[in-house]
Amino acid sequence: MSDQGFEATAAIACTVNGEPVRATVPVRQSLVDWLRHGLGLTGSHVGCEHGVCGACTVVVDGRTMRGCLLLAAQADGAVIETIEGATASGRVEALQEAFHARAALQCGFCTPGMVLTAAELLADEPSPDRPRIREALSGNYCRCTGYHAIVDAVADAAAHAVRER
Repeated sequence: MSDQGFEATAAIACTVNGEPVRATVPVRQSLVDWLRHGLGLTGSHVGCEHGVCGACTVVVDGRTMRGCLLLAAQADGAVIETIEGATASGRVEALQEAFHARAALQCGFCTPGMVLTAAELLADEPSPDRPRIREALSGNYCRCTGYHAIVDAVADAAAHAVRER
């Protein structure tokens, strides 16, 4: 029997940006493609599709993950946050303001992944030094700005958070 014209699907139930979602997804569809095309959450980008560039970064069950390396079907039962959710909650506001103030973005393609990765770093280590910031962001590629302004922005956001405590 041929499966030509038949695409296997899976039913999933998860939470995306605080909202419960039930969907039927193609079993071969990546998480980032489902978020972008199935849910219209286009903040996470598809770059290398090999987990190398970080453009597809999302938060799954509290940790950053590469959305291109996960299948949407694997999201069953997961709690997912995209840059849209992190923005709406205000969780990344200080980072976004610092990125803007330091001109740490140009085209913006890498920015959502950079911001989510930096937010995870600052949650784990509230006062990282510059080498640690560089290390944490090393899996996120930026082709426009270089990294000096991005590292400056993360350092500024960290310093701001320390002052606020």
